[in-house]
Amino acid sequence: MTRALAMTTGDPGGIGLDIAIGAWLKRREENLPPFHLLSQPEIVSARARLLGLSVEIATIEPCQTAEVFDEALPIVTIDRELVATPGCSMPENAAGILASIDKAVASTMAGDTGAVVTLPIAKKPLHDAGFKFPGHTEYLAYLAQQYTGDTVKAVMMLAGPELRAVPVTIHIALEDVPAALTRELIAETCRTTAADLRDRFGIACPRLAVAGLNPHAGEDGAFGLQERTVIGPALEMLRAEGLSIAGPLPADTMFHARARQSYDAAICMYHDQALIPAKALDFDCAVNVTLGLPFVRTSPDHGTAFDIAGSGKANPQSLIEALRLAAMLADNATTVNGR
Repeated sequence: MTRALAMTTGDPGGIGLDIAIGAWLKRREENLPPFHLLSQPEIVSARARLLGLSVEIATIEPCQTAEVFDEALPIVTIDRELVATPGCSMPENAAGILASIDKAVASTMAGDTGAVVTLPIAKKPLHDAGFKFPGHTEYLAYLAQQYTGDTVKAVMMLAGPELRAVPVTIHIALEDVPAALTRELIAETCRTTAADLRDRFGIACPRLAVAGLNPHAGEDGAFGLQERTVIGPALEMLRAEGLSIAGPLPADTMFHARARQSYDAAICMYHDQALIPAKALDFDCAVNVTLGLPFVRTSPDHGTAFDIAGSGKANPQSLIEALRLAAMLADNATTVNGR
């Protein structure tokens, strides 16, 4: 890994700062790649003091990350004010949170950093401040389109040692899922997943297992028709394109150990169908990866955990895994693309 990773500040009222500090303190024993935090040094220092931790902080430019990383936690300052009150999420922080994301993407698109690693955000205060996107995934797709001019299909994956799981629909109400599922959406999600498994994860011939929407995958129309009318035809189209696709499969039999040996990623129809098994199997080690972007983005698989922010109880392991995976994917992408 020749380029440092850009880590966003997340919601400063949550555990993001706690786990960023925790990850840096474990940099040697975990052999972590260099990263800098896009935030404000004052709030990081204050959180370290609250946690009773001794942390040297260095305010730097992105190109200086590797030079100081071993001795100090590098901070690239953002020019928006942040208020970091543990347990409190405020719409007033929205501009700073978004500025941190914007700056991380900009430096990575410019080639100054190797990947974006995002700390958790809370959606509601951002929405209260006028943020128009459901979450990180959709906003990152928007930013990518601004840089490339191309339509970007961003796909969310939870990747852990035991399972890689991808939801076709993400941050929408469960009652809206059937209408949102289309043949093209399913096909695009599978194509994007297969491409990134090949180009970034290094899997030459990715195998995808696709869940049905209804109990027992509809049981031949007895419990719903989406498997017949939407999911099945999409998978036939993908098979004709040469993709290795199994399904639609009953979701209740897809995730046991023997079943998981038969595929490289599970494609699920809605958020919890994917994230429940992923987090049940690998909660401390799973990583949220955004596929289909022109840059690498990873994140811990958990949220802001306002209830334990500043208490010293937050576990940085998922962030540590996100840093490791970001470095690996960035290296693979460099090898494939020659950048």
